[in-house]
Amino acid sequence: MKKLSFAKSLVTVGLAAVCAAGVVGCSGDSDASKPTYTGGVAATVNGTEIQEDTITQAIQDIRAQMGATDEESWGKWLAENDYTPESVREEIINSYVDQELVRQGAAAQEITADDNAVNEYVSQMRGNYDSDEAWADALQSVGLTEDEYRDNIALSLMTQQLKTKVAENVGDPSDEEVLTSAQAYVSSYTGAKKSSHILFDASDEALAQEVLEKVQSGELDFATAAESYSKDTGSAADGGNVGWDKLSNFVGEYTTALAELDKDQISDLVPSTYGIHIIKCTDVFTAPEKLESLDQLPVEFQDAIKAMLRSTNESQAYYTWLEEQRNAAEIVINDMPEGLPYWVDMANYPKSDDSDANVVGVDEDGNPVTVDGSETPAEGDAPVEGGDQAAAGDNVEPEGAEGTQPAEGSGDGSDAAAGQPADNGAGEQPTDGAADDSAADGTGEQPAEGDTGDGTGEGQPTE
Repeated sequence: MKKLSFAKSLVTVGLAAVCAAGVVGCSGDSDASKPTYTGGVAATVNGTEIQEDTITQAIQDIRAQMGATDEESWGKWLAENDYTPESVREEIINSYVDQELVRQGAAAQEITADDNAVNEYVSQMRGNYDSDEAWADALQSVGLTEDEYRDNIALSLMTQQLKTKVAENVGDPSDEEVLTSAQAYVSSYTGAKKSSHILFDASDEALAQEVLEKVQSGELDFATAAESYSKDTGSAADGGNVGWDKLSNFVGEYTTALAELDKDQISDLVPSTYGIHIIKCTDVFTAPEKLESLDQLPVEFQDAIKAMLRSTNESQAYYTWLEEQRNAAEIVINDMPEGLPYWVDMANYPKSDDSDANVVGVDEDGNPVTVDGSETPAEGDAPVEGGDQAAAGDNVEPEGAEGTQPAEGSGDGSDAAAGQPADNGAGEQPTDGAADDSAADGTGEQPAEGDTGDGTGEGQPTE
C-alpha cells in the first residue's frame, strides 16, 4: 500500500481547510481562546520559535474534522495509514517550518502581502455568509480566528509572489518536451468534442425555440445567431465557441447533451442552471495511431500540455528553492513531550493485513474509510487547461486573489475565463490544499460552511 501523507489523506476524504497554508498552516501561536496543552517549544527556525501547543492544536483540529476525536478511531486511522503520533507531529512541524522559511524568505526579498488585497479577499468570503455569527461559526469550525484567517491569506499571497520570483528563469517547454508529453496523453483525448452554444435566459424559451428553428432550417447561421442572441458574453463574440469538453468542466446538462451529438449536429433546447442552451458540436478528435508531430494535435491541446509542463517546472523551481532554504537554515526540532492529547499507544492498534486500498479516514462510527488506487494520476490521464496536473503538492492560489475577480459583465452562467458553461458549485466544499510535507505555499481557501458559488465569473467553482 502506498502511504499517503497526512495532508493528502485529508484531501481525499474532502475535508474543509483547517488553515490556508501548508498542511494545516494556522499561522502564529494559539490565542487565549484556545486550550493550553503541554506548553513549550516544538521547534525553532533560525531562532524563531514554533510553539508545541500550536502543533497540538493543529492536529486536534484535524482530528475533529475527521471525526477521529476518540482514541479508538484515531489509533485505527494511524495504524492503517502507517502513522504514529510521533510521525504525525513531525509532519505537521515540518509544514510550520516551511511556512516560517517562506516568511523569512519573503522578508529577505522585501515581499509583502498588500493589505487591500487581503481585505478584499476576506470581504469577498465574508459576503458568502448571512450574518456575523454565521461567519464566526464557519471560522470556528475550521479552527481559526478571523485574524488567523487574514494571516493565512497574507501568507498565501506572499507565497505566490515568491513562486513567481523563483520561477523567473523558468522558460517555456520545448516542442520536443511537449511532443513527448503529448504522446503519453494523446489516447485520452480520443472522442473529445469541441462545441459552441447560444445561451438564453430561462424566461426566453419562446425566443430560444424561434432561433433554434431558424438555425435548423438554415435561415440563420449558428455563429451569427450566437453573436446576436447569446447571453454568454464570453463566447458570443467567437460564434459561441466554448472549446473542447476534455479541457473544460461543463455543467452536467450541457455535457450530457453534447455527448449525444456528432460533428456539425445541433441539439434541441437544453435547460441548465444558467438558462437555455442551443449546442452545436463543431469538431470531434480522434487520436492518431502514432503521434509524430504536434501538428497532429489541435492547438488547444498543445497549449494545455505546455501550460501543464510550465506549471510543473515552476513548481519544481519553487520546491528547489524551499529545499535550499531548509538546507541553509538552522532548524531544531525538540523531542516530543509527554501528555499530548493525540498520543496513543500504537501497540494497541496493530495494522490490519486485509487491505488492498489506502485508508484515508474514518466514518462517523470510527470505521476506516478507504480509497482505491494511487495518489498520482494514471498514465494517459489528460491534463486540463491551465496546468492542473502540476507537481504533487502544488497548491492553488486563492480564489479572488492575484487578479481573479469576476469579469465585468459576468452573470450569464459562463466561466468568464474561458467562456464556457459552468456548474454553479453551490455547496461545494474546499479541501485543505493537498500539500505534501515539503510544501509551504498556501491555498487561501475559505471556510466550507455557507460557501456559495454562482459560476458567474473567473475563479468560481465549476463542476
